[in-house]
Amino acid sequence: MRMTIKSIFYDLDGTLRMNEPDGWQVFVENARELGFPLTQEKALEAARWEHYYFAESPELLEDRQKFHREAFWLNYTHRQLLEIGAAPAAALELSPRLSKKMSENYHPQDVTPADLAGTLKVLRQRGYQLGVLSNRTESFAEYLEQLGLSQYFDLVLFAGEADIYKPDPAVFHYLLKKAGAAAEESMYVGDNYYADVLGSRAAGLTPVLLDKFGIFEEPGCAVITEHEQILGLLPG
Repeated sequence: MRMTIKSIFYDLDGTLRMNEPDGWQVFVENARELGFPLTQEKALEAARWEHYYFAESPELLEDRQKFHREAFWLNYTHRQLLEIGAAPAAALELSPRLSKKMSENYHPQDVTPADLAGTLKVLRQRGYQLGVLSNRTESFAEYLEQLGLSQYFDLVLFAGEADIYKPDPAVFHYLLKKAGAAAEESMYVGDNYYADVLGSRAAGLTPVLLDKFGIFEEPGCAVITEHEQILGLLPG
């Protein structure tokens, strides 16, 4: 892929910072431990559904209104089991145990990819405008500083500022206006096909999918598994 790109924007959660261990992998391991064996195909199906759900899906918007705290995660677990083929009775029986197991045992750490800072440094040296657009409802500028990443970015935007959320193309238009950037000269890097690829593409940006685990087949855009691979998509 060779193109005229002047601005590169990033997603935050799952892209610049990640959970260690990954929640989807722990879900699969816990389900197997509780007697619900998942093939690799079903495990990937669970991961794709998780990305779909949290990309401001109609189901998520409905559940936010109906459920809170523990009840939300119990319902989420029940939904996910049904989506990956559990029989209704099995999903009803397993979801409380699986949700409880996740709540008690899953305490991930925030990590930044080892090659991220070096990649961002090179991009800045090459003169690219860099920014972050996240679906978070509140500012994360201080958090980005704690991660040691704020120095690399010219613009940090949370979707709650505009009250428009990915994958709505309007939030990308809002980003471009704030950045003074043209869509056809901008790239967006994210890990969620539904929010990041579909949303940025609809707004006219060039999407790049960060897919460490090979979750999405044929997303119709460039795919990277490590941050430094983005350098190969750009002029040297």
